[in-house]
Amino acid sequence: MSASHIPAVPPVPAVPAVIFDLDGTLVDSEPNYYEAGRRLLSQYGVHDFSWEQHSRFIGIGTRETLETLREEYGIEASVGTLLAEKNRLYLERVRASTEVFPQMRVFVERLHGEGARMAVASGSSREAIDVALGVTGLDAYFPVVVSAEEVDRGKPEPDVFLEAAHRLGAEPAGCVVLEDAVPGAVAAHAAGMRCIAIPYVPDTASDPAFGTAGLLFAGGQREFTARAAYAWLSEAGER
Repeated sequence: MSASHIPAVPPVPAVPAVIFDLDGTLVDSEPNYYEAGRRLLSQYGVHDFSWEQHSRFIGIGTRETLETLREEYGIEASVGTLLAEKNRLYLERVRASTEVFPQMRVFVERLHGEGARMAVASGSSREAIDVALGVTGLDAYFPVVVSAEEVDRGKPEPDVFLEAAHRLGAEPAGCVVLEDAVPGAVAAHAAGMRCIAIPYVPDTASDPAFGTAGLLFAGGQREFTARAAYAWLSEAGER
């Protein structure tokens, strides 16, 4: 067959580098964080810490959260002490029960099959990230992991996302972030990255920060589909 008669092969979509938040985006770990925080505060006489109070800190790094709670409740223990104990309590919960959002697993596996560069960038400790990825089997898909412990500033500052892009060898404008929380969406925008937003707390879907997202699943994980996210991502890669 001559070259002129060889059927044309459709071009493979150029999929951008993809950076995932972990908690509330890839895995449903917020109940574990809430329980760890509730148990920690109870050790210091705070027995009425509610889910609504916890929700204020979704998307904010653990250290920053504990700094605020320490001040609010007049806790004398150092932030370092509180951080170590909360990590211990949290890791107990993670090892016992951590679930990956089903459509997120489908999405990750499809991206992996396409050879997409992927990273996790999270406000959690590096140990907490590694345990969560390990117990869920997601560690096989993410060669690059960045914790807020490894950068100067946590979300809503862009540092973790910029460091992830650097390690992936990608320009910020060539990256897409998946985020569930307002501080993460703010950080993605500040980093000059496009964003797929999947609000963990439905009431936050109308926040202006999510208005900067290129794709918003206002209904959160119950609305998110790997098919829709991949279709948008493929189009984003061609722009």
